[in-house]
Amino acid sequence: MSERRVVITGIGCVSPLGNDLQSTWDGMKAGRSGIARITQLDPEPYECKIAGEVKDFAPDSYFRVPKDSRRSDRYVQFAVAAAKMAMEDSGLDVSKTDSRRVGVMVGSGIGGLGTLEREHEVCLTKGPKRVSPFTIPMMISNIASGIISMEHGLHGPNMVIVTACATSNHNIGEAWRMIKFGDADAFLAGGAESTILPMGLAGFANMKALSTRNDEPEKASRPFDKHRDGFVMGEGAGVVMIEELEHAKARGAKIYAELVGYGVSADAYHLSAPSPDGSGPAYAIGMALKHARLNPEDVQYLNAHATSTGLGDIAETKAIKLAFGEHAKSGLMVSSTKSMTGHMLGAAGGIELIASVMAVVDGVVPPTINIEEQDPECDLDVVPNVAREAKVDVALSNSFGFGGHNASLLVKRF
Repeated sequence: MSERRVVITGIGCVSPLGNDLQSTWDGMKAGRSGIARITQLDPEPYECKIAGEVKDFAPDSYFRVPKDSRRSDRYVQFAVAAAKMAMEDSGLDVSKTDSRRVGVMVGSGIGGLGTLEREHEVCLTKGPKRVSPFTIPMMISNIASGIISMEHGLHGPNMVIVTACATSNHNIGEAWRMIKFGDADAFLAGGAESTILPMGLAGFANMKALSTRNDEPEKASRPFDKHRDGFVMGEGAGVVMIEELEHAKARGAKIYAELVGYGVSADAYHLSAPSPDGSGPAYAIGMALKHARLNPEDVQYLNAHATSTGLGDIAETKAIKLAFGEHAKSGLMVSSTKSMTGHMLGAAGGIELIASVMAVVDGVVPPTINIEEQDPECDLDVVPNVAREAKVDVALSNSFGFGGHNASLLVKRF
């Protein structure tokens, strides 16, 4: 791995807590839940009737040509919005740089499910000739990256990695790797998702993956709590501008933090359940530390994947203990911001890396809310219920996906 250093110079997000960085981060620090009864469809026939919906979102305002938003799936609209925010926040002027050196990797775990559902219904009820010619380009998982490149005139590496709920971390990590290797100087990277839809709700519910705490939506997402009963779906996008250090310095960019490590592994165990011994994620964490040339005790904060599922939270606790040893029990703060946003699937890692970066910048660790009785098998410092002021020099963010995909990102104070 080359000595080229990579820094984060721009942030954009759309989440159940707000449609920009400030409102999302303020919501996390306040321990506010973004979970409520679903409004995008009638939830009555579904076992799970709650989700973390994006609210008051106006997609037209994020596209150069407003009508183009109507030719984009909702997940793409979120991605374009977050990418535009990250681009503007970074201050990068494409006309003053080589656009072939600026890439895009903004993925989605599931892609345009809303488009697929809608046009499938049209095909069945009105006939195949009535299906929109935009159906395929609207629903494919790579199209957000393609549209972002068109919106900003970015001619650099453009691709996506689809690894379910690890999607954002893999896209950010592989973009980091390309900058380190010298194939690009900057990337818009992250993920987006919008699956609060009939198939999304029914599919996850029938796996028994979703919480059915419908009468208390704000208390339903409760990672590490003994009484958790499944995850709550969220939606939105998290995108960061990552940039080679000298490139950023040459243009006087502000720097949030340095991206210093990235680790990947596979559980090779089960379609959807994590390997119970935690060895896969522990290996990914170790790889991120090795890249960063850091020791386990150098990390103060870990933003956990912890989704509020029975098996997952315990397996991740074991992984953290394997990777961090004694430090896991003394000195490492671990929290799950999914307790507030719900599980944003392919967008989760983007939002959670942003939370990790802001913990370093602000000196505030966001809490895990809804801890009423902590599961004794999740015996970590989970920063229960209230944010904590603390100096954070190094933070790690975990994301794991169905299929056994594990990815960890490590950021450091610059």
